[in-house]
Amino acid sequence: MTHIAFPFRPGPLGRTETASDPVYIRSLIEQVLFTQPGERVMRPGFGGGATALVFQPNGPDLASAAEIGIHASLNQALGDLLEVTGVQVENDEAALRIAVRFAIRGQSQAQVATFERKRG
Repeated sequence: MTHIAFPFRPGPLGRTETASDPVYIRSLIEQVLFTQPGERVMRPGFGGGATALVFQPNGPDLASAAEIGIHASLNQALGDLLEVTGVQVENDEAALRIAVRFAIRGQSQAQVATFERKRG
């Protein structure tokens, strides 16, 4: 099955660009992670708020709280589509790295999607 690609863009033939299932799922996770709560007017509770973590002081407490918050946000927004089995957050001087372990509902294969945002 194909889906509309994120971000929305025209393809090489001038039609809407499409994405395969794995690319589509990854883009959905990315949208949840890097959307700030309150950023979407019609869905004020949507978003993991990971972008704000780049500016927070680094430490194990922050990573632990971020993992719990991101896990909850993903379950709320995408719980009918996938099962999140783990979130790992690394925040250092250079970048914020988030690894999400998940399985698509109806499939038993575990997958990992990794995202990175550089400071700066």
